[in-house]
Amino acid sequence: MPYVDRQNRICGFLDIEENENSGKFLRRYFILDTKEGSLVWYMDNPQNLPKGAEHVGSLKLSYISKVSDATKLRPKAEFCFVVNAGMRKFYLQANDQQDLVEWVNVLNNATKITVPKSGDGQPSAEMPQEVLGSMKQISYKTEIIGGVPIITATQEQGDGGQNGADRGGLRKAHSQLPYFLGRGVQDQALIKAGYCVKQGALMKNWKRRYFLLEENVVSYFKSDLEREPLRVIPLKEVHKVQECKQSDLMQRDNLFEVVTSSRTFYIQSDSPEEMHSWIKAISGAIVAQRGPGRSAASRVKCDSEILTFPK
Repeated sequence: MPYVDRQNRICGFLDIEENENSGKFLRRYFILDTKEGSLVWYMDNPQNLPKGAEHVGSLKLSYISKVSDATKLRPKAEFCFVVNAGMRKFYLQANDQQDLVEWVNVLNNATKITVPKSGDGQPSAEMPQEVLGSMKQISYKTEIIGGVPIITATQEQGDGGQNGADRGGLRKAHSQLPYFLGRGVQDQALIKAGYCVKQGALMKNWKRRYFLLEENVVSYFKSDLEREPLRVIPLKEVHKVQECKQSDLMQRDNLFEVVTSSRTFYIQSDSPEEMHSWIKAISGAIVAQRGPGRSAASRVKCDSEILTFPK
C-alpha cells in the first residue's frame, strides 16, 4: 500500500512496463513528491541503495493528464492502471485492488490543477488533506484474551475500516512461495512469506531477503528461488518482537526488530501494514508454540506494540 514517508512523500512498490508495449513489468519503488512536482521510481527503496543512487525513471506531474484503471485494456496484467502523459501511456501493476484504487486516487489528486480565487495568492503544491489523511498509519491495540495476545486495528483513515491485510487477493508474483515449499505438509506449516529488507550483522548494510515464517522457525533466503536458507531463527530463541524504537535514528520507515539471546535482527517492511502483519504473525506463532499457559506470563505494552516472551 502507498504510505507517507518521513519527508511527507507518498511511496510504495509497483510494477511498471518501462518499455512501451513490451508486456514485461518490472518491480520498482515509486516516490510521489508533490512539492517537487514529480513521480520518480528506483530499482529499490533508496534507503537500500548506495548513497547517491540515481532513479531509473521520472515523470513530471504537469505532464500527466489522467490516471485510470486499465484492467480491461490489459486483461492479462492483474491490477493494472494507466498513467496518460502526453503521447506516452505508462502501464503499472498494483499489489491488489485496494492498492490500485489508492494509487489512482493519489496520482489524480496530485495532478489536479487548482485555479486560485482572486486574492488567494499562489496555488498550493501540497497534497490535499483528504488524500494525506487516507495515507495515515494505522494505530493498533493489544488485548490478552484467554491468555493469547490479540492485536486489532483501532483506527484507520480513508478506507472504511477495512484491514490492509484483508484487502483483495495478494498478487501471486509478489507473494509466491519457493518452488520447494509449494506442496504437501511443508505448505500446511507455512504461516507467512514475503520479501523484507534486513540489516547485516557485521557490515551493517541492508539487503533484500525472502522471509518464511513456519510453526517453529523464521528463516530467510537470498531469494524465493533458493532452496537453502541463509539463516534459520528458532522461535523458542525469540524473546521480543516489536516496532523498532530506533527507526528515526536509522532513517528507516516500517522497521521492526526480532530480539533473540544472541542478536537483534532489524527488518524493514515495504509498508506500515506489512510491518504490523509480520509482528502479529511472528508473535502469534510464538504464542501457539509455547501455549496460552506460558503466554499469560508475557508482558504486553499496547502503546508501542511490544510483545515480550518468557525465555
